[in-house]
Order: sequence, then structure tokens, then C-alpha cells
Amino acid sequence: MNHTALRRLLLTLPLLALTACQRAPLDHSGPVASWPAVGGSNAGQRFSELTQISPDNVGQLEVAWVYHTGDISTGTDTHGATAFQATPLVTNGSMYLCTPYNRIVSLDPETGEERWTYDPQVDLTGVYTPSCRGVAYWENEGSQGEACNRRILSGTLDARLLAVDADTGRPCEDFGEAGNVDLKANLGDVRLAEYYMTSAPLVIDDLVVTGAFVKDGQRVDAPPGVIRAFDVRSGELVWAFDPVPPGIEPVTAEQAKAGANFTRSTPNAWGNLSADVERGIIYLPTGGPQPDHYGGPERGDLDYYGTSVVAVDAGSGEPLWHFQAVHHDIWDWDVAAQPVLFEQNGSTPGVIAATKMGHIFLLNRETGEPLFPVEERPVPKSNVPGEPTAPTQPFPTLPKPVHPEALTEDDIWGLYPGDRDACLAQFKAFDYRGIFTPPGLEREALLWPGLGGGVNWGSVSVNPKQNIMIVNSMRVPYTAKLIPREKADSLDGNDLVGANAQEGTPYVVVRGGFLSPHNTPCTAPPWGVLTAINLDSGETLWEIPLGNLEELSPLGLGRILDWGTPNTGGTLQTATGLVFAAATLDGYIRAFDVNSGETLWQDKLPAPAQATPMTYRLEKNGKQYLAIAAGGHGPLAYAAKGPEKLGELLGDALVVYSLSD
Repeated sequence: MNHTALRRLLLTLPLLALTACQRAPLDHSGPVASWPAVGGSNAGQRFSELTQISPDNVGQLEVAWVYHTGDISTGTDTHGATAFQATPLVTNGSMYLCTPYNRIVSLDPETGEERWTYDPQVDLTGVYTPSCRGVAYWENEGSQGEACNRRILSGTLDARLLAVDADTGRPCEDFGEAGNVDLKANLGDVRLAEYYMTSAPLVIDDLVVTGAFVKDGQRVDAPPGVIRAFDVRSGELVWAFDPVPPGIEPVTAEQAKAGANFTRSTPNAWGNLSADVERGIIYLPTGGPQPDHYGGPERGDLDYYGTSVVAVDAGSGEPLWHFQAVHHDIWDWDVAAQPVLFEQNGSTPGVIAATKMGHIFLLNRETGEPLFPVEERPVPKSNVPGEPTAPTQPFPTLPKPVHPEALTEDDIWGLYPGDRDACLAQFKAFDYRGIFTPPGLEREALLWPGLGGGVNWGSVSVNPKQNIMIVNSMRVPYTAKLIPREKADSLDGNDLVGANAQEGTPYVVVRGGFLSPHNTPCTAPPWGVLTAINLDSGETLWEIPLGNLEELSPLGLGRILDWGTPNTGGTLQTATGLVFAAATLDGYIRAFDVNSGETLWQDKLPAPAQATPMTYRLEKNGKQYLAIAAGGHGPLAYAAKGPEKLGELLGDALVVYSLSD
């Protein structure tokens, strides 16, 4: 060390010592809390009562430990790039998470030491984006010391439901066949990677309840969207909700056990389910019937439960009510977000339906009735022969949509010289008649919001003490065009990039982005926002851009461009009025003040975290920890960086923070 450097160090040491002395000792007077479900509880609020980390000290958060799963890929000949999106559980004195390859991992929550792993040897062939967003936990409180008395339940990318011992990681031999239940049973014909689970199952009482992903846009005769409840001990099918409309007899669990298959092409629920445990009600977020962008006469009445929140009896699966967010959905605006429970004005039981359109419907969770007026407004009609688009669609009056509902020429934007002119020419060529413009034939339709949202699977968080909801959303338009099948057969591959076959209909659909010649957005920023809403009044409290262009700016302007980025994942709120969010492509995790939206802290992660943070504190004399999966998201990374550089936005790190001693 040279003389100058030594002198600087000696001058700095007293300042460092003073800073250390000014840090208050850790406050151990507050509560302890675990995190037993992906949403914090079956209510899905993503809220913690913990108080050790506060607005006053959040700036002192430091990395406590990091765990690398090793399960990362930019894609292979058999599957796409990975997405590490798991929200860990902390319960039973352990942390549990799943990797993009469906390995289940148990860690020491305070040190990150690996306790056990279980590898189900999943077949990933054909999987678009290997991902697992979480696992579920069940405990038999009436018995102690027996094998599999505590269980981790997880779905897989080759359509199995797993049960493993939470203490050892060994398969529970009494569950299904050696710890596996085949979720393809009673579905009929299922093609390769057409049906699987990415979200955590829901555990309520002694049942484990599953929905599943059904591959988009493939065929009219798609696998069933049935919701099933299995006995958590034996894996036996207990009930099934076959989401058929009135007039069609649903297939029951008893009929399925006798060999019957469930009804095909019904709406599915691929996002997280939620439950009101006290009332015995499960809430399902459903997508539309297949295929996504053409209904026509082929779809029939199967729209009845499509793109809705459906309430079913937890003990029987019988439907109680449903609220439809989109009638005859041909935009792929499925309800991906977990329905979230809350109380309005301290007494009215509510449930939040956040949608890809940026519409947020606040409903009475006992009846499904809107808590604020919902208006049926006229919307554009399709020009496709035989396509019976709905004449009206539901619009909430409160809360105000978190996504703009109209796009004008003044909103068209360009980063480089000439970009705006090129974008404006595209815009004028599109069929665009506002929100709910249907995919058309002669002209490419502009879908604004895009099929990613709005609000996606990360859902919303709720601070029940202040009744403030936090919503992260994005603003990325898409395009869609239907091509007659006989014409599509003569087109080359370049014309069919982004195409879905929609077998059984007269049309192939081609989907794309609204981008400039330099592959930059044609719509003005922000492209990602964070919004706070009062759940009692329905009023918006504040809204800010979420994310910057540090990883994306072509001009090297970096973090000064706080224009928001496309984001996926969710937010976490705590009793001290903190909001934690990652989700963005810039690779930061941030803490915000719930009352103002002010950024109080941020830290750069090893990779962007398209996931949801969680927090826990296990002992009265222990620390509160904050955890986030920082592994990126294959398709988002591809869109942002291209195929050669998408690995720059991927990772395999679980990063855990705490306050320093």
C-alpha cells in the first residue's frame, strides 16, 4: 500500500467507527413469524407482521447468505431458458424451495446450509420455460415422530404431484405411487409438454388442490382445465371441479375414479389459488378456453367460467359464484394473479381480482358482488366471420385501472432518430380501436394492454393495518393477426414467427411486439409501474415508475433513466410500512415507503429477480431475514438481450438479507 492510500485509510477509519457506533442495536422486542405459504398464507396478502426491519434502518440491510441452486440454462435442444421464480417457504424450522428443474431443497433459514435435496428427475422435453414458483407444506398436528408426518407438496413440469417428507426429503411412499400422483390421469390425450404445473399447489385442511398450465393456442381439443383436490396422505382423488357451463353435466371425481375423462378445453387455472380457511372457500383464477385468439362456434358455451375468479366449496369443489373479468376472451387476458383476501372498512369480506388489462375488481368474497360499481361498456366488434365477440365488457369504476386504456398518436415514441416515424407508420397501419380491439384478418391488431399484462402471476400485496394494496404492472403492447389456414400453409418461416397453430379452427394466429427498427419500444415510458391503492375508498394514493434501464439502455445512460421496465413477480409488505419489490429487468431489489412511494433502499442482485420477496424471523433473539430468488426469466431475457446475450440476465441465486449486528 502506498503512502497516499494508507493516509486515506487512516482518515477513513474514524468515520467508519463513528458510523458503526451510530447504528442502533437490533431491536428484539418485536414479533417472530414464519412464511408457511407462497403468499404468506392462504389469503395471499404477501404481508408480514415483522417489525425489526423498518424505514429507519432498511438502508442498513446487508447480504446475510446466498445459495446457488445450480439449475440454470439458456436453453437446450429439448427445452427453453430457465426462470428461477420460487418464493421460499419458512416453516417447521426450515426453508423449502423448488428449482426450475423441480428439485426440492431444504435449507437452514439462518445460515443457508443445505439440509437435503430431492430430485424427481423431471422430463423437461418440450417445456417452454422451466420454472417452479413454489411448494406447499402440510403437517399432521395430531401425530408426532412418524415418517411423512410433515410433507412438502410440489407440482412438476412433467405433470406429477409430489409429496416428500419435510424432515428428510424422502418420497412419501403412501402418497399415490411411491410419492407421485399422475396429473395426466383422466385427461385423455395430452401431447408432449402440453399440461403441467408451475405454481404451488394449495393445501387446505387435509386436501392438496391443483390447477395447471395448458399450453397456449395449440388446438380446440385441448386438455381439460379441471381443478382437483387430493387426499394429502394417500393422494386419492377427493373431488373435482369440472368447469363446464350450465346444461353440460360435469364429470365427478367418482366418475373419474371409475375411468371417465374430464371435459376437454375447459378453462384452466395456472396461477396460485387462494382460500378463506374460516369460510371454507377456495378462489380460482381462470384463463379462457383454448385456443386463445379465436373462439367462434368451436368454443361453444365453454366461456362460462373463463377469465374469471371462481369461488368453490373447499370440501366438495362445488361452485359457489364466479365473476367474469373478460367475456369471450380472445386476447389471452387470463386471470393469472392469485386472488387476494382483504377486509373493506374493517367488516366487509373482500377478494381482489387483478387482471392483465390493469383492471382491478374488488369483490365480496362471500357473494362475488362488486364492492364498487362495475359498468358494462360497448367494445369493438370482430371482423372475423363467425366470431361472436361480446358486445360489452366489464369496467371497474374504482379502483382506477393501473394500465392506460387508450393509446393515441401522441403516445407513440422512439429512442433513436427515425424511430418515432417508423413506429407511427406501424401504428396507423394497425387495427386499433382502443382496449378490447379483437384480433383481425385484414390488418394486424394492436393489443394494448399486451398479453403479459397489466398484472400477471405476481398478483398484489395488501397491508391490512392500513388497507393499502400495492400493485406492480407493466405496459408492453403486443400485436395479433389471424391468417386463414390455407394461406398460412404457403407462408415461409419468417412470416410465421410467433405463430400458434389453433388446430380445429380456420385460422393460425401470429403474435408479435410493437417495436421500432432498433428493437426498442414504440410506446412512451414508463414500461413498468408501482401503484398504491386504498382498499376502503378505492382511490389511487401514488404511482411511480418501477425499474431503470441500467441493464437495457442502448445509450449507456443507465440508472438515470427511471422509465420502468417490463416486470414479473410480486411485492411484499410489512407492518412497519415497507414495500419490497424486485421483478424488474434491471436486477435490483428495492424498498419503498408505503405512504409515499419513496425509495428507501436498493441493492443490485446477481441477476434480475422475476420473483416475489418473502421475510421471516424465527427466534426472539434472532434476526429478521428478507429473501429473494434472483435467477431471471428466460423469455424476458431473450426479449431484452436477444439469443446471444440472454444469459447475462439469468442466474441461480437465492439471496437473503438481514440487518448487520
